Parts: sequence; C-alpha cells; structure tokens
Amino acid sequence: MTRLTVAQALVRFLAAQETERDGVRRRFIAGAFGIFGHGNLAGVGQALREHADTMPYHLARNEQAMVHTAAAYARMTNRLATFACTTSIGPGATNMVTGAAGATINRLPVLLLPGDTFATRVADPVLQQLEAPYAGDVSVNDCLRPVSRWFDRVSRPEQLVEAALRAMRVLTDPVETGAVTLALPQDVQAEAYDWPDEFFAPRVWHVPRPVPEPAALERAVSAIRSARRPLIVAGGGVIYSEATAALAAFAERTGVPVGETQAGKGALHHEHPSAVGAIGATGTTAANQLAAEADLVIGVGTRWSDFTTASRTLFTTPDVRFVNLNIASFDAAKHSGLSLVADARAGIEALDAALAGWSVSAGHRASTAQLVAAWNDTVDRAYAVERSLAAQSAVIGAVNEAAGDRGVVVCAAGSMPGDLHKLWRPRDPKQYHVEYGYSCMGYEIAGGLGVKLAAPDRDVFVMVGDGSYLMMSSEIVTAVADGVKLIVVLVVNHGFASIGALSETVGVNRFGTWYRDRDGANLPTDLAANAASLGADTITVADVDGLRAALAAAKAADRTTVIQIETDPLVSAPDSQAWWDVPVAEVSRTAGTDAARADYDKARRAQRNYLLR
Repeated sequence: MTRLTVAQALVRFLAAQETERDGVRRRFIAGAFGIFGHGNLAGVGQALREHADTMPYHLARNEQAMVHTAAAYARMTNRLATFACTTSIGPGATNMVTGAAGATINRLPVLLLPGDTFATRVADPVLQQLEAPYAGDVSVNDCLRPVSRWFDRVSRPEQLVEAALRAMRVLTDPVETGAVTLALPQDVQAEAYDWPDEFFAPRVWHVPRPVPEPAALERAVSAIRSARRPLIVAGGGVIYSEATAALAAFAERTGVPVGETQAGKGALHHEHPSAVGAIGATGTTAANQLAAEADLVIGVGTRWSDFTTASRTLFTTPDVRFVNLNIASFDAAKHSGLSLVADARAGIEALDAALAGWSVSAGHRASTAQLVAAWNDTVDRAYAVERSLAAQSAVIGAVNEAAGDRGVVVCAAGSMPGDLHKLWRPRDPKQYHVEYGYSCMGYEIAGGLGVKLAAPDRDVFVMVGDGSYLMMSSEIVTAVADGVKLIVVLVVNHGFASIGALSETVGVNRFGTWYRDRDGANLPTDLAANAASLGADTITVADVDGLRAALAAAKAADRTTVIQIETDPLVSAPDSQAWWDVPVAEVSRTAGTDAARADYDKARRAQRNYLLR
C-alpha cells in the first residue's frame, strides 16, 4: 500500500498507462496542460509539481485552447496518445466545454480534470459555486456531461480506482473515444488514502483490429462484384487505423476511384491513379461527378456528415447502394448500407483478398483519369490567380509548395477549410489537419501546437483568418514559452469570408460579416503587431511572391513566425458544383431573399433518404 493524496495517485496512475497496436507500445498520457486556480492548485497542481519527472506539465493560456491542443495531438498520433487538461472549478472548467465538444464530435481522446466544489459541502457556497435550487449535487461541471463520452465525479478517494480505469477504457476504445471528464472536488483532491500498489503498475491498453464477420463480408463482396461504377469514400478512420497503404494497394489493383472527406484527406497521395480528391459540398468536380454516377458507394471510416453527402443530394443514381466499412456499428448502419463492422485496415485487406481478380472496367478507369486531369488544370489555374490583393487559392498554393512532402497544414473554420479540401495536394497521410467536425474558430493555433508536439520533426503551417485569429491567438505565447516553432499564415480579409459568401446565397447580403467601423471603413487593426507583442517573429507581405519568400525564411528560423497577408474575400475558389442545406427565410422584406428561397426550395427537392432495395 502507498499513502498518497487522490491527486497524487491519479497523476501517478496516468503516467503508467500505455497503448499497444500491432506490437508497438507507447505512452498514452503524454503530459498535462493546466491553468491553476483555487479548485485545483493544491490538489492536481501540487501532484504535478511532485511528479514533474514522470508527468510533464505545460502552462496553457486558455482552457478551451488546451483541449484543442490535446485533441490535435491525439489526432496526429492516430488516437494512440493524448494529454490531460486540468482547470479550477468555475470559468476555467466551463471554458473547456467547447474544446470537449470538438474532441467528442471528432472522436478524439482527451482527458479533462476540472476541479469541483467541496464534497463535504461544509463551506457552501464557495467561490464560483453554482447553487441550483432543484439539486444539491449539481456543479458547473455538469455542463460537460453531454459533450463527454464518459463523465464521473470522484466524491470519495476509494472511487478513484474504478473511475480512472473506466476513463482509460473509453479513451483507448476507437469506437467509444472522445472527451472524458473526471470531476475532482477540491477537498477530495487533497485527501490522503492508502492505495494498492497494483493501481500504479504499468498497464497496457490493447487497441484491437476487429475483422469483418464472414457473412457480412460475403454480402459486401457480392455487392461490389455486381457494381459497374463503384466509388470509395475515405474518411478519417482510414488514417487513424493506418490503412492508407492497404487502401492505395486495393485502389490501384481494382481501379475503384477514391474520394476523401475532410478527415480522410491524405488517405491517398494526390498523384495516385485512383485519387479523385475531396468529395461533397467542398469537393472536386471529379469526385462529385463520379459520386453522381456511382451505383455503389463504399464508405470506409466515414460518419457521412452533411458536407460529405452534400446534404444528401450527391449520390443521385436512383438505386445507389452503400457498403459501410466502419469500426463503429453506429456509422456502419447509415444510409441503410450493408454494414461491415471492422477496423479499416483489416476490412480493406479482407475485401482485397475476397475480390481477387476483380476490377472496374477499363472505361471506368479512363473516365476517372479524364475527370482528374480536368480538375488538376482547375487547381493549377486557382494557384496562379493574380490580383491586386492576393487570392486565397494562390495563398494555399504557396503554402502547399512550401510544405513539401512532410509539412503539415492546420486549419479549422471559415472559408479556408473548404478551399483547402478542394485544392490541397496531399503527399503524406498526416500532412492535412483540418478540424471540420466542429469547425471551431480559434482551434488553429492551439491545434498547431498539438500537431508540433506530436511531430516535432515536421514543419507545421497554421492557416488562420483574421476572424479566427481574433477568437484565440493566446497559444502563440505557449508556443514561444515552450520553444515550439509554428509557421502561422495569417490571412487578413477584414471579416468572416465564409459566412459573408454564404450570406449572399441566403439573402442576407453580408450583414454582420465585415470588420468595419460604423462609417463602413475597414478597422485599423494590425494583427502582426499583436502577434509580435505575444513573442512571435512577424513578417507582413503584400503579395504571393512575398509570401513564398516569407515562408522560406520562416522554415529556416527556429522560432514561431507569423506571416500576415491581405487577401481579397470576394475572389472565390473553384466551384464544387454541389449543394449544402442552409434554410432561407420563407418570407422577407430584404431584396434577394425571395429569389434565394426559391433556389433553396428547388435544390432541396434533390434530397433523399437512401433506402436499401
């Protein structure tokens, strides 16, 4: 038995947890991010100080941001490692809700350790305590319940053993994973207890590769063999399960074209003969035309978001069928598809073996090649656009070139994720990191920090618009303090470019989307000066040629560099020729809204439920 406080025991337990997949073991909790207050300083804070040699601590500057950083780290490590995040009770805890929602929606493991009010309640109400008139056991931490895959409140020391083990089970399960919250009352954190030594022994959590059930595999193979125009949609599960090589081999042998979701972008090298690029509302014309013609769609590791299906208008063949290969039965059952519940890599390998000798027709291969060639010409033109103010597509082209084979692009919200999805040419499965499950403004810099911590040998290019930068730039300070080098490309377009463009299609005419004063003039902000005040090196450039030179200088530097460039928000990227469902007001006094509603009503007539025949 070892006598420790609850917080000390938890930190020591977390330091001993490992994951294993394919015979490779790694530490699961890489360290802890934290901001301390009265609700966690004397408990978790004291424990982290005493265990600094086994549990590295990083001081964050914003609680939401540190959850984003942990989630980005988890994504970059294919969900095999993450960070713990600790805060005090009160605003520190509730600030984590947005980050937790993003982690759970994107199915990324993050451990949240918020302080909580006194379990003994003798001093109630304490500072920052929510007094709920309908329940005595409610605290602000309960708002983390709906965005957590597992929530527990450790109200007695002896509860910690079971709570910690259950937390680890969820965090390391590829089906169940997401944010996990262990709320820790501040008095319980500091309470001592005699712990069994077995609690601190190294523990390995094995991450399985489930194989397809034979009958389900037979049904899927039969459906694929009967298809004339099949299409694969590769989602994030392909990358998380490290199935990219298996997918590349399968696609090359069979000739089935492969479109990619936001999370699945990079599943194939852009020069692979079956790679048709992004699919859906922000997809390529090649992928979307193949989707419209497909009689069978094989979804691998995708949860079929509205952007992927163009709000269920993309797959227009009347009798189109779906085969859904997914480790989660919840996703495998979508669109009335044939469910193939398995690990993505194991499932692809099983399909490849069972489909030996089968491939698409030579005509389907030729049609795919023609569509891809036409789209590549479109991208070349978008990269070469010259304007008095830079086009965002040309900025993306310059960053893509600077990234080379292993540089990582990080983005999250606004117009850039859609443009990146269409235009970025991936050369590596981990090169594209766009948070688009929650599309959370403010994720970018914090997420870039997590990516760089997970892959210190790679250049990390954070692409962020001025709107998202103003939401959360605080982790520039964290990067500078920890000596973590980021290359931040700050695109200034004086507003919310994505929502501004969308507003024009729904009859709102860019209302509330410009960063302007009451007289309509652009605000005199200097975000490069702001970044410099946070400790970053800064470069302001006027055009894409200047951006290329600045990117080269930033790559050669050993510190975080913020490159500011102004772009024209009215120059759009090439059209995907796909729809996204955003309802328009049925009645309005605003000019253009009635016409927008008519277009909306016409477009949504193409929406459908996919019912298995």
